[in-house]
Amino acid sequence: MKNSGKMFILIEAMLAVLVIVVAMAMTRENYQGKVHRVSAILPDSDDAQWASFKYGLRMAAQDYGVNLVVTSTGNILTTAEEKSIIDQEIDRGADGVIVQPVFEGNSQENLRETDYKVPVILAGDGGAFELPTVEPDHYALGKALARELMEDYSGNLLGKNLGILARDDGSKALLNRREGFLDGIEEGGATLLWSLWWTDDQEPEQRPENEARVDVIIALDDDSLIMAGEASAANNLRGALVYGIGRSMEAVYYLDSGNARCMVVPDEFYMGYQSMTEIAKALERPFYHMQDMTVSYTVLRKETLFDKENQEIIFTMSQ
Repeated sequence: MKNSGKMFILIEAMLAVLVIVVAMAMTRENYQGKVHRVSAILPDSDDAQWASFKYGLRMAAQDYGVNLVVTSTGNILTTAEEKSIIDQEIDRGADGVIVQPVFEGNSQENLRETDYKVPVILAGDGGAFELPTVEPDHYALGKALARELMEDYSGNLLGKNLGILARDDGSKALLNRREGFLDGIEEGGATLLWSLWWTDDQEPEQRPENEARVDVIIALDDDSLIMAGEASAANNLRGALVYGIGRSMEAVYYLDSGNARCMVVPDEFYMGYQSMTEIAKALERPFYHMQDMTVSYTVLRKETLFDKENQEIIFTMSQ
């Protein structure tokens, strides 16, 4: 009796395992046989600064046979708007979501809830969100900018006054960039006169040309680099040099025209490609765990713009 009872339990266990295996195989077959739809939700997604990132998305979507939809949004998204757009995309058949999150309110909670429905990956800046993220090392970007400035002055910034310009979007990315930059120039002896954090509804006087005169302006994001480049081109910076972190052809224009001295460029193409790759893997393999990834960066200067590897980067920005 004991042996027959053990045999019965063993057979039941084997049947249960077989059912699970068959179910997994059927699920995998259904996943692989479907053309998946992935929605990318980016603030002001039509802006030129997203060109390289979207090109990477498109190339990966093509390689993995995914239907990519880039959702058009306004320049500023609230948490409620972000949630509404994501819910609409899922209702329209999105199987996965790539998003640059809003850093306010209960955005993290909303995105976690979405992740229970479809795979979600964050792009550009994951902040403290506990979701898979593809982004540059923002501290390293700031440190690289500091290194370029220090090299230009042979490590001696004594007597030099600096200003930092950054868009206030609520993210930790720009704070990390600022920290990396300041740590990088710590031994140089420069004086930081001001930090201007601006928003889209800024007052007209809140521009770098209306701050105290400095020797160097550090722009921590693409929009700020363009703002400083415009002011330099109009001869409104009173001789200040511009160093910045950028990712658009417009920012490259100010570098090429001499209105920016140096530009650190995160690999936005690879960031887009890997974001889509991770989502595609999650859709193809039901039990795949998406990975955090860090993308590299390149330093551009006017004199190196036409180097082969830099031309490839500029090509992706123009797509």
